[in-house]
Amino acid sequence: MDKTTEALANYVTSLRYEDLTARAVQETKRHIIDSLGCAMAGYKSKAAAIARRLAANSTGTPAAHLLGDGRNTTMEMAAFANGVLVRYLDANDSYMSVGSGHPSDLFAAVLAAADALGASCKDLILATVAGYEVFGGLADQVPLRERGWDQGAFIAPAAAAGVGVLLGLTFEEMANALAIAVTANVPTRQTRAGELPMWKGSATPAAARSGLFAAQLATEGMTGPTAAFEGRHGFWEQVTGAFKLGTLGGKDKSFAIERSNLKFFPTEYHSQAPLWTCLALRDTVKFEEITAINVQTYWRAFSEIGSEPAKWDPQTRETADHSLPYLLAVAFRDGRITPAIFEPSRFLDPTLRPFMARIHIVENPELTRQFPNSLTSEIEIITRTGQRLVERTEFPKGHARNPMTDADVETKFRDFCGAVLQPSQIDAALRALWHLEKIPNAGTVIDLFRVGE
Repeated sequence: MDKTTEALANYVTSLRYEDLTARAVQETKRHIIDSLGCAMAGYKSKAAAIARRLAANSTGTPAAHLLGDGRNTTMEMAAFANGVLVRYLDANDSYMSVGSGHPSDLFAAVLAAADALGASCKDLILATVAGYEVFGGLADQVPLRERGWDQGAFIAPAAAAGVGVLLGLTFEEMANALAIAVTANVPTRQTRAGELPMWKGSATPAAARSGLFAAQLATEGMTGPTAAFEGRHGFWEQVTGAFKLGTLGGKDKSFAIERSNLKFFPTEYHSQAPLWTCLALRDTVKFEEITAINVQTYWRAFSEIGSEPAKWDPQTRETADHSLPYLLAVAFRDGRITPAIFEPSRFLDPTLRPFMARIHIVENPELTRQFPNSLTSEIEIITRTGQRLVERTEFPKGHARNPMTDADVETKFRDFCGAVLQPSQIDAALRALWHLEKIPNAGTVIDLFRVGE
């Protein structure tokens, strides 16, 4: 096998719960709470309903269960359907490095396997950390977005690693699972270009499902390509170019989950800093007095949420979430950002279009050079009287260098669960999840989230 596969497989199969620092365990619980809150916020979405209908047509032994209604299905379909819930609102965590993405997109696959296998929540925590390490190890080296590939190429092997931990894969089996997942799952970034469809929030759940399947195949003896990363027509040659993995988490190196960022606002991650800046300026100027808003930001933010014409006239919920002009307009007008801004009546509001037309977004090469060490955006407001107001934000609330408090995490969880769970259920879920490592069976976590009870 090639050196990259060997390094990842050796790391994942050697990792033990005792290797995790107290901070890594606590951060994992915070990210799991955040992911499950996001899942409940996405429960009523059309995409989630589609995924649940498909999942209900499948049964498996051992069975996994669907978040919200508790129905039995296969591990694969639970990974996909529950993953769509986590991902739909685009409010789950984000990892920013040379490459980027949402590592918690793998969590539903790990939860499905832990549920079906009757694994302990200590094992669930370990598997989650292992998956994040594979994601982070690759994202630290590979600029997938710039090459036109989507983040599912990180999620599939990361999910295979996390599920493989729960399945107890040997070193050879883990290598096969990673090789299968990497070779078979290289999605294009068309998923996130132009006008965005429901698939935008479903693509990485599909990749996580494929990673779980790769781990299942490996445990049955299926072998994968021997040089999936470095060989002829492999990942390096076809997708990324050559790279060398850095040191993975443990000992003197922080774990990837500790470097992952939570979202304070339920919007695309690169909008977080501009929104903080916007809300800071809003207290000093009235909405109707603004004649122009000039935004300077780094290239990835500009290209992701501020460069395409569709972002000035969003026609779908997914595009609205990735439209910095829309998000800034709503923030300046309303003074707050909640999931309600993604109702069609809000993002199709014609009265916002003239204000959005006053918003100008450009890349600042200096801010691009600073990324990802800082995520700086600058906003200049020009008023009718000619007044100019300028504000910068470097690390938005929720970034690993400006973290949300546990109280912030709880508030977000309560807000997101409130539409589908009773207050007593939310209280019980939080009590259990803050002591997750003490729960002997991961299926208990699914039981905490029964909608309508």
